[in-house]
Amino acid sequence: MLKILARSIREYKKSSIATPILVALEVVMECIIPFIIAILVNKVKDGCEMSELLSYGLLLILMAVLSLTFGTIAGNTCATASCGLAKNLRRDMFTSIQKYSFENIDKFLTSSLVTRMTTDVTNVQMAYMTIIRTAIRAPLMLIFAFIMAFIMGGKTAWIFLIVLPILAAGLILVIVKTMPLFRKVFKKYDNLNASIQENVKGIRVVKSFVREGYEQKKFDAAAEDVCRDFTKAERILALNNPLMQFCIYAVMIFVLTFGSYTIITTHGLELDIGQISSMLAYSFMMLSSLMMFSMVMVMITMAGESCKRIVEILTEESTLSNPEQPIYEVKDGSVSFENVNFKYSQTAEKMALRDINLDIRSGETIGIIGGTGSSKSSLIQLISRLYDATEGTVRVGGVDVRDYDIETLRNQVSVVLQKNILFSGTIKDNLRWGCKDATDEEMQHACEMACADEFIKTFPDGYDTYIEQGGANVSGGQKQRLCIARALLKKPKILILDDSTSAVDTKTDAKIRKAMKEYIPETTKIIIAQRIASVEDADRIIVMDGGTINAVGTHDELMESNDIYREIYISQNKAGDDNE
Repeated sequence: MLKILARSIREYKKSSIATPILVALEVVMECIIPFIIAILVNKVKDGCEMSELLSYGLLLILMAVLSLTFGTIAGNTCATASCGLAKNLRRDMFTSIQKYSFENIDKFLTSSLVTRMTTDVTNVQMAYMTIIRTAIRAPLMLIFAFIMAFIMGGKTAWIFLIVLPILAAGLILVIVKTMPLFRKVFKKYDNLNASIQENVKGIRVVKSFVREGYEQKKFDAAAEDVCRDFTKAERILALNNPLMQFCIYAVMIFVLTFGSYTIITTHGLELDIGQISSMLAYSFMMLSSLMMFSMVMVMITMAGESCKRIVEILTEESTLSNPEQPIYEVKDGSVSFENVNFKYSQTAEKMALRDINLDIRSGETIGIIGGTGSSKSSLIQLISRLYDATEGTVRVGGVDVRDYDIETLRNQVSVVLQKNILFSGTIKDNLRWGCKDATDEEMQHACEMACADEFIKTFPDGYDTYIEQGGANVSGGQKQRLCIARALLKKPKILILDDSTSAVDTKTDAKIRKAMKEYIPETTKIIIAQRIASVEDADRIIVMDGGTINAVGTHDELMESNDIYREIYISQNKAGDDNE
């Protein structure tokens, strides 16, 4: 796990290495200062010259300045390294997510991915900052101070060997108790973020049904759950500080009491005032370093679960990959399904598609119709290899889709979903997702075919109109037409409209289909629709039922021979017939 995380250090290796070195130098300076002070105290007691006093004073100032300098530089390099690691981790995670197949994405909640890239990365950043600075400083100071304490205090220093196991036992107990709690908390963080995301995304529905109170209670319950577990963990962690303070004061009392007794009884022969002053300084150093070390362990404990969650994202392998020798050219828009069965995961018990055999000629217009849950969308997702068929073969241009370079295949298969997304930016920015080098004339032509040009011209800024996140400032029908225009700019060999004209009126729907038939006759057009009016003039219509192909034929043929198609047609036209 650490090896995987370390890959994200990259250009910040120098800062990461420099920090411990600078911290070590800072600690050396700090540990020598009490030793010099002890000598100075004894010199003063013995009545030294002023020149000698000044020389020791200048030496102490020099060491203090060096310690401050090393500490300041270490702080800067530490901040650079930890923030750089956080930046690279977020970039690496985002890059990994971009490579995921739909199957990979299905494994993680959106809210979980957001938590991992924010809260979890911040925890790792803080832990890394603590490790390369405090985790180096604490043990080095402990070791140096321990050695100097024995040099200066002799048998008095054995008190530290008694205190250390007590502190270590307390620290281990804290870690063992808090680790499971933090593991639970991060999972609940995901649920909390999911509640927020769902509420904000569906705020119009919440307000229209006046469910603000219900959503508030749901959020409060999730927040209270997180708070309860965090409070429990923090209570255990809080025990660490009093334990450290107790040990510090116990040591100081022992050193003062035993040291004073030794000075008085031996008349300063075994221990003098300078030594006891340095012992107090070293005891404070040792115990404060133990407190720092306990903070390090607490931070690492908190970050441990975050590390696992980040590594899950970084090590997740896409279920789709390019072949060793991919094909980079799609000959035409023909599509073939041969004995295809498909389910969304290996553990799924039921096939979403069964026994699919279908041949679509290049340039043909195909309609797909069927009830909700009949797997219409599942069928078309196999064409652009958003998922791979579980069994059987899907061919595009006469070639198995698994033999193509994935990017090449998807550039030749444009899919417009019913709930397609517009991104923050101008209309031009969104259209150029289809072709980044598209000219103004090409964009206007695509919008004319999609019947989007007519409403774009009504905007004061025209094609430079700014689209809010998710297309919040345009209607559902306008959003769908812009998404169709964006797909047309790719000039694909296969164009798939997955119920993507559901939000436009029948007249506009007809105009879009007519324009596509006239201007892109060589492109294979696959139209999934709920309205028979959207597919009745297609070359062939596929009727889906329960994940299988129930029938294939023209509108007239299906009206005569297929009960499902006829029933849908009658139900959709009944109101019109009754009015006549």
